[in-house]
Amino acid sequence: MEQARRDFESVAARWDSNPGRVRIANEVAAAIRREVALSPHMAVLDYGCGTGLLSLQLLPQAGSLCGADSSPAMLEVMAGKITAQNLNNASTQFVDFENGAHASGSYDLIVSSMVTHHVPDTAALFAEWFRLLNPGGQIAFADLDTEDGAFHGDNTGVFHLGFDRAHLRQLLLETGFAAVKDSTATTVSKDVEGQGMREFPIFLIVARKPR
Repeated sequence: MEQARRDFESVAARWDSNPGRVRIANEVAAAIRREVALSPHMAVLDYGCGTGLLSLQLLPQAGSLCGADSSPAMLEVMAGKITAQNLNNASTQFVDFENGAHASGSYDLIVSSMVTHHVPDTAALFAEWFRLLNPGGQIAFADLDTEDGAFHGDNTGVFHLGFDRAHLRQLLLETGFAAVKDSTATTVSKDVEGQGMREFPIFLIVARKPR
């Protein structure tokens, strides 16, 4: 995990220059808008926010936003956007729950995109999200369907080669979530060495913490 964090530190300044990455964020944001009723009273946490590519798109329809990440360099980029856009309802915080730095606050919606596969213990992550949600709050997270490792190529810091949606739904129910629903947010086409163009579906799973 430390190697993965160093990698994110080194690429933070140019993170947004990747058009494929921007496209994923745009299409996951669109999927969240379809599946979640955003409101101006909603406190949103972007868990593994990176530079805020995803959640800053949702902020105009929400009440407040906190971006949480284990990469200080990523948080610095997001904080710069918040300052440049004069957003008084957005903030950042450092989190690294695997090493004891837990997120603070309580939220009505937790969003996350392409983060779950970087976390070794998925059940522990879901429990962390459950803890942070207000009663009736929702999660909406996106990640890869099960794949063979070709999506990243270099799988340093990747603990899961995508996920089986049924397995995730079961884990969420065991955590205490209800109304678990999955859909396909987008599909990424990649030229894989020796294999040509391949399609990699990215799901969105939405679930609610009971009141």
